[in-house]
Amino acid sequence: MAAKFKVGDAVFIVESNRFIREAEVRSCTGGMYLIKFKDNGGGIKLKEHRLFATKEEAEASIPKSKPKYRSPYE
Repeated sequence: MAAKFKVGDAVFIVESNRFIREAEVRSCTGGMYLIKFKDNGGGIKLKEHRLFATKEEAEASIPKSKPKYRSPYE
């Protein structure tokens, strides 16, 4: 199976199901990608299914909030 992203590609990740962060792919080994964040220079190793090619794809993966339960007494 060929890697979806190449070294140097810009990718987006979803953090805590709320925040979208931009990063750059540094290396890929065995389906694990080493990425470096563009905002603070930190890095992390993630599987391919956690990476998105566009910000729109990342936004679409964020679960929509469910309506909160309302008491009939309110």
